[in-house]
Parts: sequence; structure tokens; C-alpha cells
Amino acid sequence: MRKKAISKKKNKKKRIKPKDLKIIFIGTPEFAAIILRELILSHLKPILVITRPDKPVGRKQIVVPPIVKIVAEKYNIDVIQTEEIGTKEKEISKLKPDLILVAAFGHIIPKKILKIPKYGCLNIHPSLLPKYRGPAPIRFALLNGEKETGVTINLMTEKLDTGPIVASRKFKINDKKFTGQELERELARMGVKLFLDILEKWINGDIKPVEQDESKASYTRIIKKEDGKIDWSKSAEEIERKVRAFNPWPSAFCYAGKKILKIWQASILKDNEKSPKGPIGKTFLAPNNKIAVKCKKDFLVIEELQLEGKRKVKVQDFLKGNVGFVGTILK
Repeated sequence: MRKKAISKKKNKKKRIKPKDLKIIFIGTPEFAAIILRELILSHLKPILVITRPDKPVGRKQIVVPPIVKIVAEKYNIDVIQTEEIGTKEKEISKLKPDLILVAAFGHIIPKKILKIPKYGCLNIHPSLLPKYRGPAPIRFALLNGEKETGVTINLMTEKLDTGPIVASRKFKINDKKFTGQELERELARMGVKLFLDILEKWINGDIKPVEQDESKASYTRIIKKEDGKIDWSKSAEEIERKVRAFNPWPSAFCYAGKKILKIWQASILKDNEKSPKGPIGKTFLAPNNKIAVKCKKDFLVIEELQLEGKRKVKVQDFLKGNVGFVGTILK
């Protein structure tokens, strides 16, 4: 009697779908808020958002919530605000998150939090790691005149931006005149799209993280208000990059007499044989009724500015009420 062959079906592992995940989102500024909003619109609404506390802003010190909190509350997501995320271990563990996603939170996340989620803690960082680790990668990419930057998703460790790379994507800056805020928004959109593209592969074990090359690592630092002060002994190209990188904060500024003069938009006028002569920092009338400032190399052409106590205006409108400004030496 012939025995029937027994066919064994291979047990295929059922793939996990992103829509089934319990995600906690951690972040604070606009970069994070853009990512959070896109997650929600992509039907990956977090079960909890963690952000930093409300803080006083401006001269009147009006207490303002982080923009991430505003977005979370709009979509009825529970919010925890803290400067010490390690103190929230019980609340986080109780929720049993599958994944924690971090974007520009502003603090190191301790190991006891990192080990809670099943699929780890992923970080969306706006540079091509290991280049430009730290708190201000976008501003320093612009300050340094980079032609290319990008976003990296890395598996978080206790050290700042050092964890292995899960995915990255390049972004061409070239000669586009991005402000800091404009580039931040571009990279936030790119970062969340990359996260959505790789998420299913990550949770199903299809991606193997790659360790960063420490020999290529570079670090940025926290930008301070005084960093916006313009040094006219620099080249016009360097100053123009500062104007863009520090828009909207801390802004590029100088002094016209005793008043602060913020420069919001500028361009470069190359020096030539017919260029006016004068000391560094002196203002001249430029084509199209604009103001040109003598730099160590070339001229910075001011296109939009704001004198202390006044509103932001185009330079042509500014000159209508400040006829004698041309010839001033800016400090």
C-alpha cells in the first residue's frame, strides 16, 4: 500500500502592520510638530506625547506652550510635560508602547526609558549622521555653506546622536537660499516620510542598523542670542549665510548707533573697480534703492530689516523715513 506523501506547509510569520503599533512621540519645537502632525494624518496617532514645559517668551515673558503640545491637544492626545523624562518611567511603562519616536526633544533620554518599547526608540535627526550631531545641525549646515544635508533615523542610545543608523536620505541645498526655518520645515517633512517608508521593515526585522563611523563625527552646539551679532570684518558671503541661518532666531543683528538693527533678508554685491571705498561697516546706496554694507570682502546688500522698536520692513520703505541713514557705519 502506497503511503501518501505528507506535504508540510512552511509556517510563514505574520507580518506586523504599523497601524497596530502603540507609539509614544517625544519632541518639542516646530520640527517635531510637523512630524507629529504628519504621523496623525497618516493614521499613526500616538497614544501619548511627551514634550517640555510651557515657558515664558519675549520681553513681556508671556508663558507659551511648546507647539508640539498645541498639536497634540488639537487631536486629543494625552500630553506629559517634563524636563526630566526619567521621572516618567512608570507612566510610560504602564502604556506598554511598541515604539518610541523622538524628534528634537532637547534632553538625553535615559537607558531605563530606551529599553521600554519592544521595537526600541527611534530618533529623527536633521543631518546625515555622524556629521552635525547635537542641537543645531540645520543652522550649522547653512552657516558652513553646505551644498547637501539630509535626515537620519537612528536607534537611540544614552549618548547624543551616536546610535546605529536605521535609514538616511539626502537633501540637496545647492544654491537655494533657505532660511533656517525653511530648511527645518523641508527636513521635517522628509524625515517623517522616511520614517513612514521604513517603519514596516523595521518592526518586522528587515533592517539591520549600521554603526556610525566615529572618525567622521562632528558636533554642533546650542545657538545663543549673541551668536547673531554680525562681524563686518567677515566676508559678505559668510554674513549672508548667517542672516539666513539665524532667521527667525536668534536673528542676525548689528548696531546702528545705540539701536539694534536686525537684518532679515540680504544678498551679496561683488566688489569691483567701480565699487565705493570706505571703512568696513559703512553703508552705501545700492542699486534698486537698497543699502550696501562694506564687508571684508564684497558688500552685503540689505533687503529687509528691522530697527529696534520698529516693525520689519523692506529696505526701500525704511529709507523713505530714514533718508540720512546711508553713510552710517554699522557696528
